[in-house]
Amino acid sequence: MTTSSITPSPVVITHGRAWTDQDAGVRLGYTVATATDNPDKTVLLLHGAPQTRHAWRHVLAPLAEAGYRVIAPDYRGAGDSSKPRDGYDKWTMAGDIHHLVHTVLGLEGPVSVVGHDLGSMLALGYALRYREDTVSVTFMEAPLPGTDYYEERKVAKSAWHFDFHSNPDIAVYLTHGKERWYVQRFYDDLTYQPNAITSTDLDVYARAFEAPGAMRALCEIYRELDHDAELHRAAIASNGKLTVPVLASGGGAQALAKNYLRMCQDIAENVRGELVPDCGHWVPEEQPEKFAAMFVAFDTNARR
Repeated sequence: MTTSSITPSPVVITHGRAWTDQDAGVRLGYTVATATDNPDKTVLLLHGAPQTRHAWRHVLAPLAEAGYRVIAPDYRGAGDSSKPRDGYDKWTMAGDIHHLVHTVLGLEGPVSVVGHDLGSMLALGYALRYREDTVSVTFMEAPLPGTDYYEERKVAKSAWHFDFHSNPDIAVYLTHGKERWYVQRFYDDLTYQPNAITSTDLDVYARAFEAPGAMRALCEIYRELDHDAELHRAAIASNGKLTVPVLASGGGAQALAKNYLRMCQDIAENVRGELVPDCGHWVPEEQPEKFAAMFVAFDTNARR
């Protein structure tokens, strides 16, 4: 494990990379933020696509100041993490994250899990696989594999990228050398607050997906989604729906947002719906203060 720290008082932000134990050669990049020496609660932030843990940059300090140990990893295939040829089902990816949290970082007890976009799909796999290690789950801006809404959404014309990414050879070939333009298309199409993602932020994301293997890894994550749906349905059939409190959220300006509550009721028993006003798809970047306040209020109630 390697780490480096910067300290903008009172929040300490540490960056590192660590090997997982379940798959030789897989290393995860991560960020940890704290405002006290030993926070008594932890939140795990799982980013979406085409993004990296940079997506959480604006909410690290507010959540740390609210008393959380904040852990924001790059999941396998993204950012500073390894980009192997396989292992992109969310069950396996959840194993990477669980090892990072509880073995590498040595945390005991359950954590609150927040997912955005593809990170929500990973958050579902994590919560179903590690029920005893999960306090609450916040799902944002994604159709969750294993739900009826996922089956509806994946065949919609506006969800063209699901099929496109599921054919890695085609997608990688057609986007090669055009990664920056391709990444920017998603921000141009799905952002409600136009200044939320700057050219500097776009540089970060573009570099990440120009890296060798990054676009193929992204495609492999999508190619596994139908498999994920099978895994999630099987887990619910065997062990029931999630019983921890669940927040179904998204950007209030998104036309799809009205579907999230009923979707989460397919996979969880205790669901609260709340949308973030004046916000498009990129919730933690477009409305970081509103997101942080919403999450803290929800999670505080979940821990009672």
